[in-house]
Amino acid sequence: MSSVHSDAARVLGARIRDERHRFAINQMELAELAGLHFTNLGKIERGQANPSLHTILRIAGALNVNPAVLLDGLSADMLPDRPHKVTVADLIRAREAGEKPTP
Repeated sequence: MSSVHSDAARVLGARIRDERHRFAINQMELAELAGLHFTNLGKIERGQANPSLHTILRIAGALNVNPAVLLDGLSADMLPDRPHKVTVADLIRAREAGEKPTP
């Protein structure tokens, strides 16, 4: 059995599942409306897949919700393999202070 891809994937999947339940449709119905295979949708809902932007837009469109509803509050801090914790704001501050930012 696959594990959760990331906290962000888990939250996104739960939101999609909640929206699907709100409309009282099953995974096969939503997958059909979104142009996906139902097994792929199942993996997304369980947080075991990292859907592409196109897939997120297809799902949001099928659910008739703004994609922002599904993505609100998700951040890079929810990803397990984020290479740097430095943001552009940190980089600019360090540059202005004549320093090199540390990751």
